[in-house]
Amino acid sequence: MIENYTSTRNHNIHLSDKEAIKTGFSEDGGLFVYPDLSELKIDLKSLVNASYKDIAKVVLSKLLPNFSQTEIAESVKKAYENSFDTTKITPLVDVDDFHVLELFHGPTSAFKDIGLQMLPQLMKHVLSEDDKVMILTATSGDTGKAALEGFKNLEKMGIIVFYPHNGVSKVQALQMQTTNGYNTEIAAIKGNFDDAQSNVKKILNDQKLKSELGPQISLSSANSINIGRLIPQVVYYFASYIQLVQSGQIVLGDLVNFTVPTGNFGDVLAGFYAKQMGLPVNKFIVASNENNVLTKFFQTGIYNRNIPFLQTYAPSMDIQISSNFERLLYYKSNHDTDYVKKLMTDLDKTGEYQVSDEVLKRIQADFYCGFSTDQEISNSIKSVYQEDNYLMDPHTAVGYKVMRDYQKLGDKTPMILLSTASPYKFSRVVADAVLDKVPDDDLEIMNKLAQVTQIPIPTNLAQVWNLPILHTDVIAKDQMENYVKSKVEDNFYDKN
Repeated sequence: MIENYTSTRNHNIHLSDKEAIKTGFSEDGGLFVYPDLSELKIDLKSLVNASYKDIAKVVLSKLLPNFSQTEIAESVKKAYENSFDTTKITPLVDVDDFHVLELFHGPTSAFKDIGLQMLPQLMKHVLSEDDKVMILTATSGDTGKAALEGFKNLEKMGIIVFYPHNGVSKVQALQMQTTNGYNTEIAAIKGNFDDAQSNVKKILNDQKLKSELGPQISLSSANSINIGRLIPQVVYYFASYIQLVQSGQIVLGDLVNFTVPTGNFGDVLAGFYAKQMGLPVNKFIVASNENNVLTKFFQTGIYNRNIPFLQTYAPSMDIQISSNFERLLYYKSNHDTDYVKKLMTDLDKTGEYQVSDEVLKRIQADFYCGFSTDQEISNSIKSVYQEDNYLMDPHTAVGYKVMRDYQKLGDKTPMILLSTASPYKFSRVVADAVLDKVPDDDLEIMNKLAQVTQIPIPTNLAQVWNLPILHTDVIAKDQMENYVKSKVEDNFYDKN
């Protein structure tokens, strides 16, 4: 086994990609990283006529060298063969003077499907015959259902999802609550996403609990802290670029920009990985909602989560601790794990940290960051629909507003805006922006939106209203570990 991964907080840790995927999270509290991404250059010329699945095989082979070509090919096929409604997987759509990368054509109509159709397939090739793994997932809305859909009814794997009670959209909650499968459990917690994510990390790092569960039961994560979830997202950056080349809108080697709505920083970090691997990117435009911890960091170099937590029109981004930002700090501090560990310790103890001027400049060289208010979200949805007949969800609208702010600085580089979810996942916010009169009932809203816009409702979202509610647990945030322990002891994920 090639031990090609290390921890963001301890460079003396070395493990293989398969072990990193299996454990998900480093015992020292850090995240697993591939130190020398720039050594993994991809030959763009070889991709010019490639399909999405072909590009996926190339990217995964670079980042996961301990997986055989057969294992990767099988994983790609099972992840993407029949679960998306387009063979392009992530089609690029021209809107006005920019391009929208639609990442919502999978089984749950959100971008999380890209990674979470792949992660379970990779996990199959990681577990030994006697191994079992319990997947723990915190979600601000979309990750939960995508993870449940990817892992349900898979042998030797169980999954528990935690989400903030009353902190996701009606459709997002229904998608999770109606999930079937013998190995799925869902609990709403009385807290926000950061509470859920922080407690999942603590549980994954609880050595006493791991000992109690025994050597045959592993705990892992389906959040983007797991590199097996993050790496598949690198693929669509290359795929979108190749689509522009294939359509003749750019030539190979031209620079592009990407605007990425983000909360946990995983989606845009995947783009940074692609750039390190040879993708010609000029700038990543990072877009936040009013929980704008990242925007303030880019202005000051101070990351401070000690600000009021807001519930916004873009709930999947209602996050104040962007976990994947730790990986970027690792790369931008020149792999200084002691430095990263100190920053993360400061964040844990005081709720804030400050990077050096040099590290901030290195980050700003690749990234621009801005934010959008709720009112600006509504304005963006309305104007793009009226002027371009394109319907955006609130998170994509956050990206649109920040993208336009950035373009006012004079950068004319071709722009790709990542669209992270179907507008029907947030139909009330979208309807408020584009309809004259909005019904009270959420299902009626969805149907009226489809009637007026003539944009079809994704099948999975249209059907979810008729499914039985199977999961109703609501627990205190400090009960999460006991909940996990009880479910593992019940062997709920054991089909036999």
